[in-house]
Amino acid sequence: MFSDEEKKSIIDLIKRQVVPAIGCTEPIAVALCVAKATELLGRRPESIELRLSANILKNAMGVGIPGTGMIGLPIAIALGALVGKSEYGLEVLRDSNLQAVEEGKAYIAENRIKIDLEKEDEDKLYINVVCKADGHEAEARIKTHHTDFVYFRKDGEEMAADRQSCEETATVADNGPMLTLRKVYDFATETDLDDLRFILEAKRLNKAVAENGLKDNYGHQVGKTISSPLGRGIMGDGIYAKVLSATTGACDARMAGAMMPVMSNSGSGNQGICATMPVVVFSEENHNSEEELIRALIISNLTAIYIKQNLGALSALCGCVVASTGSSCGITYLMGGTYEQISYSVKNMIANLTGMICDGAKPSCALKLTTGVGTAVMSAMLAMSHKYVTSVEGIIDDDVDQSIRNLTAIGSKGMDETDRYVLDIMTHKTVKKVETT
Repeated sequence: MFSDEEKKSIIDLIKRQVVPAIGCTEPIAVALCVAKATELLGRRPESIELRLSANILKNAMGVGIPGTGMIGLPIAIALGALVGKSEYGLEVLRDSNLQAVEEGKAYIAENRIKIDLEKEDEDKLYINVVCKADGHEAEARIKTHHTDFVYFRKDGEEMAADRQSCEETATVADNGPMLTLRKVYDFATETDLDDLRFILEAKRLNKAVAENGLKDNYGHQVGKTISSPLGRGIMGDGIYAKVLSATTGACDARMAGAMMPVMSNSGSGNQGICATMPVVVFSEENHNSEEELIRALIISNLTAIYIKQNLGALSALCGCVVASTGSSCGITYLMGGTYEQISYSVKNMIANLTGMICDGAKPSCALKLTTGVGTAVMSAMLAMSHKYVTSVEGIIDDDVDQSIRNLTAIGSKGMDETDRYVLDIMTHKTVKKVETT
């Protein structure tokens, strides 16, 4: 059993890591930092200088910015300065409109923005912004987590960074209570239901985005193709196809810049979608009770948070590996699975998906979510039949938590060189301009 203090610490952790976000969280975090520096400056910046970690650059190069019809950092930076409000956290561009977008385009055309790669700080999530106007300047810095401000300066005066300046969306310096898969399962299944109902907001937000993604022509239309005659009916109309289409439809919309909030997980909207929608759709098709859905969503989201505690906010490993492992656990629970069977699901996922690279946030992330979620369903099915990858195979250990640590060690350390190669390829290739819609 958990003490009241332990329950509160885990609930607080979930509420910090499962938060609404509009747009891809890397360019949005940059916009958030720009908005804060602009607020410190107290006037519209005449120029904005940024130093960004390679992973921030990688994840911001090819993704649509909500409500703009444009991709990449410049418009996110301009809007952060013109209409951004840091109090909104990862919804910093909530007040953006067509007029603001036009002003943002003009701001970009005036060459007021300078972006450089941060070469000294080794944190994979690093954003430093200096805004200047009328002989004054202000500086703000985010590090480690997408909303974690660590440094403020106005002219020559440094100010203590208020780590709770973004209210409910801010994270704290540490990663919260240390978890194990057993602790995740026990918390989700033993905690009073009323203390967990807040997770249904993730269902509401992400389901709305999924429905929008399946209705309109976003990105590569992966979700729409799976669930319509465009896919030639190969997958049919069963539970598997519905799980895939709803999840990838939400990703299609988000990556193309739909002006709708999603419920993120560990600083990623796609991870939030991937940890939520497979569980929601499976529960609906499987006719599970609301209580079962709530507990499954907690298992899924908290498993993803647990894995990210060891992996870090950004890495060379695609986040769908983490989030779909969570959804596989949630689906196994909805199938009537025990803790042992949930641990089998995790081992099956790690044995299959470890090594999937992150080559930035972009519309084709929907394809990776299809792979992750498809594997999640298959892993759960195998686990329910007591079929799982054992410790004589590859990186899997008898201890499921050690298996998770093996995964995160590969993703956070073993793939560092891969990360550098990916960014080098992305920044040196010849790109044909494609207009977004």
